[in-house]
Amino acid sequence: MSVSTPFIRRPVATSLLGIALMIGGALGYWWLPVSALPQVDFPTVQVTTQLPGASPDVIASLITSPLERQLGQIPSLSLITSTSSYGLSQISLQFDLNRDIDGATQDVQAAINAAAGVLPRTLPYPPTYAKVNPADAPVMTLALTSETVAIRAMSDLADTLLSQRLSQITGVGKVTVLGGLKPAVRVQADLARMAAYGIGMEDLRSAIAAANVSGPKGSLDGALQAYSIAANDQITAADSYKPIIVAYRNGAPVTISDIARIVDGLENNKTAATYQGTPAVVLDIQRQPGANVIDVVRQIRAEIPRLQRALPAAVKVTVVSDRTVTIRASVRDVQFTLVLSVVLVVLVVLLFLRSIRATIIAGVALPLSLVTSFGVMWFAGFSLDNLSLMALTIGTGFVVDDAIVMIENIVRHMENGESAMEASLKGAREIGFTVISLTVSLIAVFIPLLFMSGLVGRMFREFALTLTIAVVTSA
Repeated sequence: MSVSTPFIRRPVATSLLGIALMIGGALGYWWLPVSALPQVDFPTVQVTTQLPGASPDVIASLITSPLERQLGQIPSLSLITSTSSYGLSQISLQFDLNRDIDGATQDVQAAINAAAGVLPRTLPYPPTYAKVNPADAPVMTLALTSETVAIRAMSDLADTLLSQRLSQITGVGKVTVLGGLKPAVRVQADLARMAAYGIGMEDLRSAIAAANVSGPKGSLDGALQAYSIAANDQITAADSYKPIIVAYRNGAPVTISDIARIVDGLENNKTAATYQGTPAVVLDIQRQPGANVIDVVRQIRAEIPRLQRALPAAVKVTVVSDRTVTIRASVRDVQFTLVLSVVLVVLVVLLFLRSIRATIIAGVALPLSLVTSFGVMWFAGFSLDNLSLMALTIGTGFVVDDAIVMIENIVRHMENGESAMEASLKGAREIGFTVISLTVSLIAVFIPLLFMSGLVGRMFREFALTLTIAVVTSA
């Protein structure tokens, strides 16, 4: 008795088993996520800190170095890189492949909190972090355009509405608003007048900061009632800055309007964005390391109509670029190559065996083995990418070998006068050990790939396991 004997004696059960495997593989094919390559990205977190007006040397000494000392103590940190530029510090933290990205971000937040005591008190914003690889291209780019709504208003919508809603989508790591013009009051100092009054830049800065103190004002307690003082010291208009007193000279107050020009301007007037010649606010959306690109973009596209309804009617949301277009095209090319290889293999079998029945057997066994592999791939957590499809394409030759060897041995016994049942049982018994040894030898070839370490090993592990699954299914 051989391994194939129970299947030969029970053709109905064998047919039902084949149909079940085909259905399971087809469902696995529809459920498999699509991506360009296996999801083996390093967990990466980017920490960003802004200090406008500071030189790269000041940024490196006051911000980057203190943060690096705290962040460097995080466990499982494999690589830390930093960039200090004018007014900006960016630190990228790369963790081991086995490190959970959510646990890593918690450690990053704890390290930022620990470094708060040594960071400058003049930071306009505390350090922020994002679960994103800075070298990864945006998965999607959106543009806000309008013929009537001002850029400043659209920038406010992008910051307060769109970026918040998009960041909540599973798999989105960071949403960057480009070309946004945030409103700000700009104080343009007149150095000649300041020198004439004997006032320095630090005096001017201190006066502006003292006029914008945000803190508790105290309370009024009476015999029967108590009141909290809710005064707002935040100045938002340029005219409100003009009467602020900077210093006293000869008994007379010197106000900001005496030594500077105050205008309602923009936080950064050196950046702008356009879409097809129209001023626009652009949003770059990056995914989290390990997130499936196709799934993230699908959720973003489902969210865009809801965002459009929440915006004013004059503001239009347009998809500028979609990274999944090229990914889907490359996967379709590999899928066509896989189908073409199956057809060519079946034609080669027909050419050399010159038997319609034998060709049908090989033509059923080959796609059944490949389609069943999709179901096992779904259970293993794989994706439908270029490497896994390439493994199945290469495996078409290996998969059909078992069927051809079995067919030839059974046909040899039938040509000697034996019945189909006797020839099948005897041929399967003779060739069973050969098929098993052939399968084991093919699997042994890919064992070294399973033990490769690092990013390359993780990437080719899916390739090796997919090909192994197809060969075992064929056996």
